[in-house]
Amino acid sequence: MHVLILGGTTEARRVAELLHGTPGLTLTSSLAGRVASPRLPPGEVRIGGFGGAQGLAAWLREHRVDVLIDATHPFAGTISFHAARAAATAHVPLLALRRPGWVPVAGDDWHDAGSLEEAARLLPALGRRVFLTTGRMGLAAFAALDDLWFLVRSVDAPEAPHPSRMEVLLDRGPFTLDGERELLRRHRIDVVVTKDSGGAATAPKLTAAREAALPVLVIRRPPAPEGVPVVPGPEEAARWIGEWSHGRGFPATG
Repeated sequence: MHVLILGGTTEARRVAELLHGTPGLTLTSSLAGRVASPRLPPGEVRIGGFGGAQGLAAWLREHRVDVLIDATHPFAGTISFHAARAAATAHVPLLALRRPGWVPVAGDDWHDAGSLEEAARLLPALGRRVFLTTGRMGLAAFAALDDLWFLVRSVDAPEAPHPSRMEVLLDRGPFTLDGERELLRRHRIDVVVTKDSGGAATAPKLTAAREAALPVLVIRRPPAPEGVPVVPGPEEAARWIGEWSHGRGFPATG
């Protein structure tokens, strides 16, 4: 059985680790190639796009893929729709691994935004020293905010356009609560901007912001394809594959 995993996320790597070495299973992980030095999962790895839904469907057929797992980032919305169309075209079962989104708790001061552009419009009313954790690809949305200062954290260095008053912190999660507390204090941050990525690796910034009574501007997730079986974590995905491979049909995903 050949399983193709889409995504360079922590969850995608964990699924690959759980499935690697399973007798009779060929495993391929596909990474988009947006990070210069990605953490590679076990098994075969391919890097780069497929050329849209039709290209992915052709790849599924050519390489005789039996199951497709969409474990991409919650904000990589386009590839999820491509995966759904490709799986339907190639008649390959598709499972989506989508980590649950964050939920505010007592003491949080969260503000909702539907896009990076909306976040940029709301930001000046919330603070002047911004901890921006939305990744390097969307900085153009904030480039015109010359009156604000930004601390930008990303895995790779961002390219222009970006805010003129900006310090870049090259780092990769998981992050600790003590580290996030010190970061907010040292840089005198008064507002945090984040995507609702979910997961534990980058969640400590939310706790640190709550403790410091800072507003957090949270960007909502884009829509995802409907009608696709969904599991919340790598263990559930690996179990789903195991049950499917043993001829039990398509397991319930809840």
